[in-house]
Amino acid sequence: MAALALAACGGEANDRQSQRPDPEVGFVVVQASSVPVAVELAGRIAAFEMSEVRPQVSGLIRKRFFTEGAMVRAGQTLYEIDPRLFVATTQEAKANLNSAIANAEATRIRAERLKPLAEAQAVSMQEYTDAEAASRQAAAAVQQARAQVQTADVNLQFTRVPAPITGRIGRSLSTVGALVTGNQAEPLAVIQGVDPVFVDIQQSSADLLALRRSLAQGGGTVPASAPVSLSLEDGSEYGPRGVVQFSEAMVNEGTGTVTLRARFANPEGLLLPGMFVRARFDQAINPNAILVPQAAVTRNARGEASVFVVDAGNKAAERKVAADRAVGSDWVVTSGLKPGDKVIVQGLSKIRPGAAIKPVPASKPQVIAAPKPGQKG
Repeated sequence: MAALALAACGGEANDRQSQRPDPEVGFVVVQASSVPVAVELAGRIAAFEMSEVRPQVSGLIRKRFFTEGAMVRAGQTLYEIDPRLFVATTQEAKANLNSAIANAEATRIRAERLKPLAEAQAVSMQEYTDAEAASRQAAAAVQQARAQVQTADVNLQFTRVPAPITGRIGRSLSTVGALVTGNQAEPLAVIQGVDPVFVDIQQSSADLLALRRSLAQGGGTVPASAPVSLSLEDGSEYGPRGVVQFSEAMVNEGTGTVTLRARFANPEGLLLPGMFVRARFDQAINPNAILVPQAAVTRNARGEASVFVVDAGNKAAERKVAADRAVGSDWVVTSGLKPGDKVIVQGLSKIRPGAAIKPVPASKPQVIAAPKPGQKG
């Protein structure tokens, strides 16, 4: 009798189980779409231009005309070297030029006078030839003297040391009264152009190679330029956005990285050369990526991602997928799904692998009816 009673209870439970409707779940049909491949890499600020100010002539520094750390303009005088010796050299060169001009004039006139006499055989032809050669030598001496005057003028101008570029100048490495030379190794000061600036971004060559191989297989593209956003050392965001303009054509042997260079406007001078930053930008376009709502993706204890899809028999099937990054409210799935798959996004708590389900589009409103008499919800 006890066995019959248990069998009767089990039969009633099976009847209630068979009468319970399949759980209704909402799904979305996934499609391939073009998704940018975003990366975040470390970078360092580099000056757009840099110039080391050096003297072109030797002498004592007489004056300094700039404030350390200030902005200077190209052509602005920074230092003055004692010009007295160069003024005297210029005057001497001009005097030598006048002497050469006078001598050239005298030799020219003598040669012209001897020419008709030589033709009339009143003087020897050798004497006329010598006079003509002396005239040409005197003319060449004039050209040499003019070149010496120009050299002296240039050296005199070099006593005022100008700024080669526009930018922010650092501290002065030589003081007033210091002796400087035209071939010295140490600069007088360093000027750096800081608006705009470059950001040199380092990327592993292995990561770059893997990215390009995956793009080649999937038909992806690498854009010629991409907008970049920066995070500063204190974690704050830098307002203006830059553009990646250049990728190094060789790998650094010491670090195994490739340098990418971005250009940023820096009107307020907030970005200083040598500063470390974090750069974020879209390095490529993946045309075959699939976007799946984050609510549809679950992960196990090992961090492996999976989703439930609707199979051909209206049953829930679990699929392992590769979802390494998010875009907005979606995960980017790069493997495990194909276009046209129906991914369950609603009612996940009511299903298990292989269970029968009632799939409806996720956008369709679900109607919840009151339970029938004698039926438990």
